[in-house]
Amino acid sequence: MSQTKQFVKGQSQSLRNELSNLDRKHVLHPSTNPKNQVDHGPKIIFTGGDGIYLNDIDGNTYIDGVSMLWNVNLGHGNKELAEASYKQMVEAAYTTTFYGYVNEATVRLAEKITSLTPGDLNTVFFTSGGSESNDTAFKLSRFYWQLRGYKEKKKIISLRRGYHGVTVAAQRATGIDAYRNFSGSTDPDIVNAKPHLTECELGDKNHPEYEGCIRDIIEKEGADKIAAVIVEPIQGAGGVHVPPEEYLQAVRKLCDENNIHLIADEVICGFGRTGKMFGVDHWEIVPDFMSVAKGITSGYAQLGGVVMTEKIRDEFAQYDAMLAHGFTYSGHPTACAVGLKNIEIIERDGLVERANTMGRELDKGLKYLEDKYTFFTNRRSRGLLAGFDLMKDPEANIPFDHSARAAGNLVDECYNRKLLIRPFDFEPGMNIVAIAPPLTISKNEVEKIIHIVDDSLTAFSKKI
Repeated sequence: MSQTKQFVKGQSQSLRNELSNLDRKHVLHPSTNPKNQVDHGPKIIFTGGDGIYLNDIDGNTYIDGVSMLWNVNLGHGNKELAEASYKQMVEAAYTTTFYGYVNEATVRLAEKITSLTPGDLNTVFFTSGGSESNDTAFKLSRFYWQLRGYKEKKKIISLRRGYHGVTVAAQRATGIDAYRNFSGSTDPDIVNAKPHLTECELGDKNHPEYEGCIRDIIEKEGADKIAAVIVEPIQGAGGVHVPPEEYLQAVRKLCDENNIHLIADEVICGFGRTGKMFGVDHWEIVPDFMSVAKGITSGYAQLGGVVMTEKIRDEFAQYDAMLAHGFTYSGHPTACAVGLKNIEIIERDGLVERANTMGRELDKGLKYLEDKYTFFTNRRSRGLLAGFDLMKDPEANIPFDHSARAAGNLVDECYNRKLLIRPFDFEPGMNIVAIAPPLTISKNEVEKIIHIVDDSLTAFSKKI
């Protein structure tokens, strides 16, 4: 090795050690084991990225197989988004939307979003992200019913394995126990229902799983107590669960029958991820509220929102007092400028259809793996949102022992081969792996992912 390369490597190691020590001392990481973080420091220190790739401080290049947190739809290093941010920043980086103030980027983005949403979802309340969006949807639903004289309509029904964020109310709505019960996150007005039971929601009370479905909870609690039902069109962090074909229509009908709002959590599904602009477009339903975030800016700025129907907005428009809700960064002009450019690129470059096309390529590769490995099962996907299960014996429905960390071990093997994907094993017997690369991915890059997963499955198979 030349002296120059040794010097550069030495510099990199010195910087890595410095940042690692500072991180261990000063940063508390979300969704991370704190003891492990303090003991070992950060797993990766990122330095840059380009398209589906990310670089770290040690000179490694990784494929970002989950768009970081399902949000980097346009991939990394997009200069157009950076330029849109810069242009807005030098003009007016921040102005508030409190007190009736507004800026052009916020208005233009609201108009653009509502031109894309289904039905009469025509008004946006802006937030900083998905958790805030879902909390806002809960508040606005309850506020609407208060204005209509339904003082007791406060309860929110969510689904088990659903993920809706980590603010207090959104975390309680999340149907994953580790989140739902964290630090005494309790709210008696937020109830989990069994997911994806179409026949039950249509009224089949003889179904063995009827108790605890949405309809059963409405009947027991009373429709006059229920403000809204919140669902992800496709569950993301709960394990990429695609609902049965008629399920969302059944829930929409059930809500209509009982005068209950339907909230669609599109935080992961929205802006092309599933091969449609929004997840609900696959089932042609119109929710009363739609929560958005993540893909709205491809993660280049913090932004979210709640889109509501004209009927709801018109009720709010008659309220002659201060709306006692809002965030410092609601309608942040720089974030909105990035959002506008992001949607422009998605439409211009045909990335919704690309997600659909590349999703078919990804599914083809997953089918190849499913045919090759007996423990690889239950592949499912819509667009570039995909998942699969690992089971010891799928035919006999025998899972791997939880202590085997099957999903985690496979993801570690992929990490060793420079592919970043996600495991889900928060329930006994659950070993789910998710793949959700940026929408800009090429066919060749999809094949690279499948090749790495294939190699990793082979290595994994030798351990079991």
